[in-house]
Amino acid sequence: MPRSGARSARESARGSSGGSGRPTASGAVASALVSTSIAQSGGLRAALGPRDLRLFALCAVGTVASALTDVFDVGAVVPFVVSAAALAMLASLVGHAVDALGDRLGAGATGVLQSALGNLPELFVCLFALHAGLYDVVRAALVGSVLANVLLVLGLAFVVGGLKHGTQRFGAGRARTISMLLALSVAAWVIPSLTDSLHTPAAGHERELSIVTSILLLGLFALSVPASLQRAEREEPTGSTGSAEPAGSAEPEGSAEPEGSAESAAAEAEHVARWPLWFTVGVLAVAGVAAAFVSDWFVAALTPAMDAVGISQAFAGLVVVAIAGNAVENVVGIQLAARNQADYALSIILQSPVQIALVLAPVLVLVAPLVGATFTLVLSPLLVVSLVLSVVIIVLVVNDGESNWLEGASLLVLYALIATAFWWG
Repeated sequence: MPRSGARSARESARGSSGGSGRPTASGAVASALVSTSIAQSGGLRAALGPRDLRLFALCAVGTVASALTDVFDVGAVVPFVVSAAALAMLASLVGHAVDALGDRLGAGATGVLQSALGNLPELFVCLFALHAGLYDVVRAALVGSVLANVLLVLGLAFVVGGLKHGTQRFGAGRARTISMLLALSVAAWVIPSLTDSLHTPAAGHERELSIVTSILLLGLFALSVPASLQRAEREEPTGSTGSAEPAGSAEPEGSAEPEGSAESAAAEAEHVARWPLWFTVGVLAVAGVAAAFVSDWFVAALTPAMDAVGISQAFAGLVVVAIAGNAVENVVGIQLAARNQADYALSIILQSPVQIALVLAPVLVLVAPLVGATFTLVLSPLLVVSLVLSVVIIVLVVNDGESNWLEGASLLVLYALIATAFWWG
C-alpha cells in the first residue's frame, strides 16, 4: 500500500475511535474500505490472481487445441479427449465466475445461478448430439449424469472422507430434503417410460406426455427456488467438524470473534468480489460462447472415437459423456469430503442430479425442435431400473445423516455393475 494511503487509513480509523486509541467497528470498516479502494485502483490487473490467469490460459489453450484437432487429422481419439478436457476447463471457468458474483448476489442466489450455468456445457453437448441424431447418447448421458453423481462421486467422497476422518456426519434434514426432491423429480421423469413399456392407453402419446411432464418439472423447480434462497440466507457457516462452510469464507475455521469487533469488521470489508462486475459478466458470456463451439467439436469427435475404441452409444453416454460433463463438480465434491466438510460436499454432489432431472432434461424436451430433433423422456427399461434403484439407495444411505468408507465402496460397486451392463449397448 502506498505510504499516503496507509496514513489515510490510519487517520480514518483514529478519527472513528474517538481518540481512545482502540479503533471501533466503524473505524475498522472505514479503514478497510479505504485500503480496499486503494488496492482496487490498480485496475483489473490487481484484481486477477495467478490462479485466475492460469485458468484463463488453460481455457484458451484447450479451446484452440480443440479447434485445431477438428480441422486437422490427428486420429480418432485425440480430438475427443482434447475437447472433453476443454469442456471441463470451461465449466471450471463458469463456476469461478459465478463464485465472483457471490458477494454481490448472496449465497442463495449464487447457488441458483451456479446450478443453472453449471450445466451449460452439458446442455450444448446434448443439443448438438440431438442434432446429429445421437438420441441414445443423450438419454444415456442424462441418466449417466445422475448415476455418476449419486453413485460414483458420492461413493468416492464417502470413501475418501471415511478413510481420512472416520465416520462423517452431515445435516440429515437437508440431506433428506435434497434426496427426496431428487426422488420425486426422477419419479416424474420415468412416468413416460412406464406408459410406453406397460402399453397403457397413453402409449403413442409419449411426446405430449413428455411435454406436460417437462412443464410440471420446470414449475416445481421455480417453486423450489424461493425456498432455496430462504434456506441459504438462514444458514450460517460454522467452523465445527463436518460443517458446511463455503470455500473462500473470510472467517477462519474456529474463529470466535464477537460481532462488531475491529478484526471481524476489517475482514468483512476486505471480503469483496475480486473481479469487477463488467469483467465477470464478460467472462460468463465468452465462456458460454466457447462452450458452444467446443461442444460442437466434442460431438463431432464422439462417433469416430466410439468406433475406434469399440464402445456402444449407451456406454459412451452413460459413462464417458456424463463424467466429462461433470468433471469439475466431481473433483470439488471429493475435495470437500477430504477436508471433512461433509455437509457442503453432499449438497454440491446431490444438487447437480436434481438440476439435471428438474431442469436439463425438461429443457431438452422443449427446445429439441429448434435443432430439428424430437426428444422424449422415454428411456429403455434397463435405464429406468438403474435410475430408480440408484435414487432409492441414496435416499436410504443419507437418511441417517452419517457416512463411512464402506457405504462409499458399496456405491462404487453398484456403479461399476451398472456401467458394465451397458458396455455392450
